[in-house]
Amino acid sequence: MTLSSPQQVRALMLTQAEDKTVTATLRDDLTVQDLPDGDVLVQVEASSLNYKDGLAVLGRPGVVRRYPMVPGIDLAGTVVESSDARYAPGDPVLLTGWGIGEQFWGGYATHARVQADWLTCRPEGLSAQDAMAIGTAGFTAMMSVMALEDHGLTPEQGEVVVTGASGGVGSVAVALLSALGYRVVASTGRPQEAGYLQGLGAAQIIGREELSSLKRPLEKERFAGAVDAVGGETLAGVLSCLKRGGAAAACGLAGGSGLPTTVLPFILRGVALLGIDSVMCPPERRERAWQRLSRELPGTLYSEGVTVQPLAEVQRLAEQILAGQIRGRTVIVP
Repeated sequence: MTLSSPQQVRALMLTQAEDKTVTATLRDDLTVQDLPDGDVLVQVEASSLNYKDGLAVLGRPGVVRRYPMVPGIDLAGTVVESSDARYAPGDPVLLTGWGIGEQFWGGYATHARVQADWLTCRPEGLSAQDAMAIGTAGFTAMMSVMALEDHGLTPEQGEVVVTGASGGVGSVAVALLSALGYRVVASTGRPQEAGYLQGLGAAQIIGREELSSLKRPLEKERFAGAVDAVGGETLAGVLSCLKRGGAAAACGLAGGSGLPTTVLPFILRGVALLGIDSVMCPPERRERAWQRLSRELPGTLYSEGVTVQPLAEVQRLAEQILAGQIRGRTVIVP
């Protein structure tokens, strides 16, 4: 397959004024010469909307490191040009992490030029839109499950709780754990999503406050493991009711970066807190995670839990995701 190098590029561009005000503009006047340096030029077919994307697009501090910036922390598409022998024109690829959309131009564009080391070959049979229906959130969920498995978790050990279950990471974690045979307890601040979560495989739905309201460092043992996509008081509540030797894979900060607990769960019950970094990840583990996602994640997640939206709608969607009004996964097409 031979693709010609395009000249025009459409992108959502973030700029920052001297007073730190951030403006998002949909640009149609860029060319490939305007793209940053890199080994591989990719025609972007899909990206996804994550909480970080919402923060970036609305100019919230702490995400974008330099301006101007094209946001979008992941992308999937097809190689157009490559100076690296590992990739040739026509190869299907995807990219999550490595600081795109934060330090380097990201996925909210028709084209992206990136470093070859950042790319992962898209698993056979996984379309660009399906890959971004999984996206950074799904990759993070898979990394969380793999970390729990490395710690020794098996379905026979008992229930696994997923916090922030109606969000991007949480919804994929619920579907994935259920498909792997775990009994999943889904914790959400949106009780109206109970039917949706049950459809993903959750065996039980609990309110967010059931965990976040727990104040003692040790509560009754309940969960064998946890995928926590919230943090803060919710994570503290999870740790307090893990079974002896259990583990929580923590990957979210929506509830804050503080952890209001003590060393008691770690000393008296030997629980483990597993930090999940989906940005910097060894290539071999990254590829294994994507291969597992393509095999083990139920295909119904792509059709029932995903909304596809055009690039022009990103600002509106950013407001909704920060307000907690978006369920499941949102795919952005340029």
